[in-house]
Amino acid sequence: MQASEIIVNPDNSIYHLKLKNGEVPQKVITVGDPDRVEAVAQHLDQVFWRKQNREFHIASGRIGQEDLLIISTGIGTDNIDIVLNELQLAYAWDLHSRTPFALELPPLQIIRLGTSGALRPEIELDSILISNAALGFDGLMYFYENTFDFPDLGLKDFPRPYLAEADAGLLKRFSSIADNVGTTVTANGFYGPQGRSVISPTKNKTFLNDLASMQIKTGRITNLEMETAGIYALGSLLNMQCISLSAILANRLLGTFSTKPEQSTQALIKAALEVLSAPH
Repeated sequence: MQASEIIVNPDNSIYHLKLKNGEVPQKVITVGDPDRVEAVAQHLDQVFWRKQNREFHIASGRIGQEDLLIISTGIGTDNIDIVLNELQLAYAWDLHSRTPFALELPPLQIIRLGTSGALRPEIELDSILISNAALGFDGLMYFYENTFDFPDLGLKDFPRPYLAEADAGLLKRFSSIADNVGTTVTANGFYGPQGRSVISPTKNKTFLNDLASMQIKTGRITNLEMETAGIYALGSLLNMQCISLSAILANRLLGTFSTKPEQSTQALIKAALEVLSAPH
């Protein structure tokens, strides 16, 4: 592979994440906010090392018998493209020769711990939602060969989103801590792409209600955020096992927002780590 395609730093670490071979365990927790890396790491039994570059803050540690890597992705599937590709390269490729390891390794497991806005009035603030699937309006899958469905939702002026599903094993494992399960919409922005008509008016005034009323093959559409579809789809193409859990901080149909967002995020983190540290 040419040096321009897999960029390796002088210390033999991968370009953006600065991770080296041997530094990525099988289980990886992703968070959006760099500060949330420490919010997770504080609960580990051991922290082995930390590093950071740009928005990518990383902590390596252990809880119970599980080695974990915690990494901040920043916002959006553009960063997910970088993070998942470079995690897989550091995990399963020889960065010196830029070739895959001959020994086949178990799939990376990606556990996203994030925040989200509900699209159903019955979904309560500060609850935990697990995404069984995600619809990507971000466009990432238009650039990769894939066999995902691109369902026609009948939305005027919108490209068809791609539909990707969670790993069945991880979905079952984490379902015990979820208050709600549903299909997530991944948007490529926070304001207009999520139906917020604040300064510049949005094109589709009924976007949120249209989504909320839909029932697709993976079930009801429940929430909006900015990473899950990219994780599920690209993770699948990279032979990863992925799951996304969200603390619900807003209810978009009711126009409400949590009065305790930090506590809700911490509750999600603690619940997820309890699952990871439990024997299975």
